[in-house]
Amino acid sequence: MALLRVGACLSLSGRYARFGLQAAHGLDAWRRLDGGAKVLVEDDGSDPTRLEPAIRRMSGACDLLLGPYSTRLVLAAGRVLPDLGRLLWNHGGAGEDAQLACPGLIVSVLAPAGRYAEPFVRLAAATAEPAPLWIAHGRGSFGRQVAAGAATAARRLGLRTARLGPGEALSRREGEGAWDLMTAGSFEEDVARFEEARQLARPPRLVCAVAAGVREFRAAVTHPNGTYGVAQWFDGQEPRSEPDLGPGPASFHQAYEAVAGTPPDYPAAQAAAAAVVATHCARTAGGLDVRSLWSAATGLDTTTLFGPFRVDPASGAQIAHRTVLLRWGPEGLVRARS
Repeated sequence: MALLRVGACLSLSGRYARFGLQAAHGLDAWRRLDGGAKVLVEDDGSDPTRLEPAIRRMSGACDLLLGPYSTRLVLAAGRVLPDLGRLLWNHGGAGEDAQLACPGLIVSVLAPAGRYAEPFVRLAAATAEPAPLWIAHGRGSFGRQVAAGAATAARRLGLRTARLGPGEALSRREGEGAWDLMTAGSFEEDVARFEEARQLARPPRLVCAVAAGVREFRAAVTHPNGTYGVAQWFDGQEPRSEPDLGPGPASFHQAYEAVAGTPPDYPAAQAAAAAVVATHCARTAGGLDVRSLWSAATGLDTTTLFGPFRVDPASGAQIAHRTVLLRWGPEGLVRARS
């Protein structure tokens, strides 16, 4: 097959730029390792109204169409997919509503939002004296879905829970005993919740924030040590065996540092994984029509540098990949045991 053109609309500016830029660098690093593809990227400005015309242009310019970053933007892309008649390889929308938006037209590589909190909830439940878990979420559907999944997992493990929505202060928490906190929102919302919790007269015993799963968290908060983060992937996580498809984590790390000058976080790895799976399916199918690509993708049970890949054959939602629990310490961000 000739050189494949892999296209993506990514947030190189605006609200999601810190993650969209990582995804773009991840695709560039993957391209250097693959050797048989060209990467096309257009800035969507983190804006759904800007994304829709951009994805129409990208659809006409590329062979394989990768999704944007964020559940909100993947949902916007989903509104135009039936009209385009294209398959979208979703690396940036963890929300269940995004993964289930267009069965037959969206293949997801990342774990759904409802499973994000599972490793932290297991950790909290396994402590010598389990404490009530307060779960705060932000304004978007992603945060609400993470919070709902956390509450379900906590109830299953016997933890008492309480929920806080946007604008509800942590100071309304009653009681004098120990308590734990899980916060899931935008990066900025998680940072604000973290700082709010630190300033309480009786701060939480354990804190986990989705935003703490990327290295930029250290620059955004004061004293992150001891904080837990949740990530779709972590550079250096074990095991480091070579995957079935695409480059291994060590070669990807090296290529990414050559592009970006920093180690990769999970937005880079999940974008690269989407490109690995998409190009493998195109090369295996020997064509680019939606049915052939869908059949190839839903028949896979494999691994990439990002971890396991297997999707529900009816919906395209990811069912094999799991999130990883991280912890901030003096040495930086490391994998935690859960």
